[in-house]
Amino acid sequence: MITNNKQQTIKMKNTIITSLVFASLLALGGCQDSKPEREIVGKTMKEVISFSPKLSGRILIINVEEGQSVKIGDTLAILDVPEVSAKIAQARGATNAASAQVLLAKNGATADQLRQLKAKQKGLQEQFQYAQKSFGRAKNMYRDSLLSPQNYDEYFAKYQGAKAQLDAVNAELHDVELGTRFEKIEMAQGQENQAKGALQEANVAYSEKYIIATNDMEIETISLNKGELATAGYPLFTGYIPDTSYFRFTIPESKIAKYQKGMTVKMLVNYNKKEFSGKIVAIKQLAKYADITTAFPDYEPEEAIYEIKVIPENRQATKDILVNSNVTLK
Repeated sequence: MITNNKQQTIKMKNTIITSLVFASLLALGGCQDSKPEREIVGKTMKEVISFSPKLSGRILIINVEEGQSVKIGDTLAILDVPEVSAKIAQARGATNAASAQVLLAKNGATADQLRQLKAKQKGLQEQFQYAQKSFGRAKNMYRDSLLSPQNYDEYFAKYQGAKAQLDAVNAELHDVELGTRFEKIEMAQGQENQAKGALQEANVAYSEKYIIATNDMEIETISLNKGELATAGYPLFTGYIPDTSYFRFTIPESKIAKYQKGMTVKMLVNYNKKEFSGKIVAIKQLAKYADITTAFPDYEPEEAIYEIKVIPENRQATKDILVNSNVTLK
């Protein structure tokens, strides 16, 4: 009798243990089936723009502050570029000199220069006539053996020198009377154009001392202070273009089928609990090392990762949302 009671007790215990194990397995399976799907959380973004000087110079004035909104054409800063001022003065001097050369070439010789050339011609002509007469007498004396060969050569040399000087002044006077050759005028005009081009280049460089906004912008960062040296190409002002808010989400391959380009989706900004709707405008694959915007994306290592870009339907309503704030894709 006692043995039967023990056997019954053992059977009951086994039955209870089996039931508990089965119940645990069912509960475990139920937990796995009801595992909550992780939310897709992305980031709020805006189009970024920066302004850099084209010339290196020391900052004289900064007209804006971080957080300020600026318009196209606003002067953000003024640089001190003394080298450009020196180039402008040099270019102006070269331009004035070249313009005077053009006028001189076009106008030709003055009346005083013409009188000087004629007087020079008259004096050289008298010297030539005297040298010609002297050489004629020397030639007769040499023929009669009354003059040595050396003296004869001296008279001949003086005659040839006087003739060459007269020919030169005659040619110069003839050139002046005909006027300046067009080649000289063209050459002078070319030099003038070159000087004017250098002056224009210097003036353009001088205008670059003003850093002008070429877009509307919300200034986020000013990288330098007044008195510091700004180098050419260094971003001095960085900020966001207004009304360009968009949202980026990182989606694993296993979930990307739910989303298609052109689809309208709902989003919730986490910090202010505002809800927005937008359209998916782009879907692109990301490299493994790319910027993943979704916090703790739930994906397997062998899965491809995709980024979707969502443009809000009303960008004006999203203009005050903080950049890089979390937003949940609903």
